[in-house]
Amino acid sequence: MDKRTLVSRLERILPTVEKPGRYFGGELNQVYKDWDSVKTHVALAFPDIYDIGVPNLGLTILYHLLNERQDVLAERVYLPWVDMENAMRQNGIPLYALESKTPVSEFDILGITLPYETLYTNVLNLLDLARIPLHSSQRTIRDPLVIAGGHAVFNPEPIAPFFDAFAIGEGEEIIHDIVNTYQAWKEHPTSRQDLLAELARIEGIYVPSFYEPEYKEDGTIRTIHRLHPNAPAQVQKRLVAHLPKPPTRFIVPSISVVHNRVSIEIMRGCTRGCRFCHAGMVTRPVRERNVDEIVSAVREALEATGFEEVALLSLSSSDYTHILDLVSRVAAETSDHYLTISLPSLRIESFSVNLMEKLRGSRQGGFTLAPEAATERMRNMINKPISTQQLLDTAREIYARGWTTIKLYFMIGHPSETIEDVQAIADLCKAVLAEGKKVIGKRATLHAGVSTFVPKPHTPFQWVACDTLDQIESKQALLKRELRGPGLKLTWNNPYETLMEAWLSRGDRRLAKVIETAWQLGAKFDAWQDQFNYAVWQQAFAMHGIDPAFYTHRQRSKDEIFPWDHIFSGVRKAYLLSEYHASLIEKTQNDCRQGCFACGILPKYADIRRNNPGSHWKCPEVPRRPIKVNIEQTA
Repeated sequence: MDKRTLVSRLERILPTVEKPGRYFGGELNQVYKDWDSVKTHVALAFPDIYDIGVPNLGLTILYHLLNERQDVLAERVYLPWVDMENAMRQNGIPLYALESKTPVSEFDILGITLPYETLYTNVLNLLDLARIPLHSSQRTIRDPLVIAGGHAVFNPEPIAPFFDAFAIGEGEEIIHDIVNTYQAWKEHPTSRQDLLAELARIEGIYVPSFYEPEYKEDGTIRTIHRLHPNAPAQVQKRLVAHLPKPPTRFIVPSISVVHNRVSIEIMRGCTRGCRFCHAGMVTRPVRERNVDEIVSAVREALEATGFEEVALLSLSSSDYTHILDLVSRVAAETSDHYLTISLPSLRIESFSVNLMEKLRGSRQGGFTLAPEAATERMRNMINKPISTQQLLDTAREIYARGWTTIKLYFMIGHPSETIEDVQAIADLCKAVLAEGKKVIGKRATLHAGVSTFVPKPHTPFQWVACDTLDQIESKQALLKRELRGPGLKLTWNNPYETLMEAWLSRGDRRLAKVIETAWQLGAKFDAWQDQFNYAVWQQAFAMHGIDPAFYTHRQRSKDEIFPWDHIFSGVRKAYLLSEYHASLIEKTQNDCRQGCFACGILPKYADIRRNNPGSHWKCPEVPRRPIKVNIEQTA
């Protein structure tokens, strides 16, 4: 379909759908380039609606990095909501990129970001709307190269047949390697297989068609066969030595989205070692940006966008080395703006309260803490060693400093959790609220957000079983009974959504046919409560004779080969197993800023660390190798 026809049909249907601003682009700070002036055209897709996708920082970074190149054009793609999808299908409109309204199928490369697993059916819907064959094996030389990246692809196996390649790890450098390899192939395009073979040479690229799992009779993996000489035995994640300059020209959306704000990543990685945390394991090592760079980026971004909120992002903001200086500088630099500055992921201590006190307007949204478990025994098991008294003291100080609402995040379903541990969540919430009432009376409120633990790949708990539906519902029922009354609020996860996340996150390649069948039966937008249909998923499992409990409720043996074992996150499997064993005896591990515990990062990335000395890495320095000099003696 030519662009003129596409735009004409769009103009006819947009007045009939909800929030037409999602679908036409033209926002402040979008990048538009002449299609014929560049060699390579890249569509960057977030497989959910505009409202969710626009604020995604990963996609924003790649969008700006690619558009800085003179030879590349990058445009954005989001999924239409149900009403717009129906209108597009009825009017024969394919999925298109916002900037130029070019059909996605006409791009050279389609890059899809996958931050979480519940987007998998959306991926199939996206490909179908774009009129791109769902399976990599069905695509020809005329189809775009379809790649994916993001945290979910550290186990790419459940969606392996749908992608030509996966970018494992950090995208800032590997995206250029992908484009450069594509351009070299495009000069003398042979077969699609030749392109994949060249991509497989890039560190961090996983080409799933070059691997084939073999299963035992019990359903576990016997081995994973390599089918091409370019396929490495283990695909090692890509990481950048220095975080590049953060993007500052954020898209200013046409409509209200989930986050209208400037988002600046102050550091990447985490040294805390929480045993349940997938992000904390796969983003190692910690690398920090310097204060000047962050402050400069905040200033530039505010000038470029006019946003009234700044988020200083990391997995553990309190651990940023110069956090006090940073907060003071940002507050001073933005004193002439009416801003809300957020600093998520703070430790449970009075130091965090002092930090928040420095940020104007921060009381608007309450104060959030994440103890994750309510007993010291359970917190030791998950390696989040905080005393109950420390939590109560911190809560009292928060209320005393003027906040009226505290939100506490917990998880149920941790390994070896008892019903008494769940009761302790209710008791601790009441105790925190009681501290607030002592200070500010009935104005004190407490919001408990309780999710259900899902064991994730590449974490010390990847060996454990997920709670059954009965267990989850029993624990939630207890909390619903206990956390009622003035000042108390409880929110919880749909247990069926938890089970879906569990089987998708730890699934193998056999799940691909289940995902495809579920989508054919109508599954999409599974992360949306009003769209998720558990019965459709159960039907898809039954049609293929696969028991979902194999992926959710089964304890793994210590020597089991996992579907993701040929993907290396930087942390050794032996280290993860030792941490799992430590959890069983409630033994905690220190923050690795206090000393290296040989998780695996330095042996694998020693050369990068050696060539990039300095305190911005929070791993020990690697000494340079001595240079051997042969001196030839002459008579």
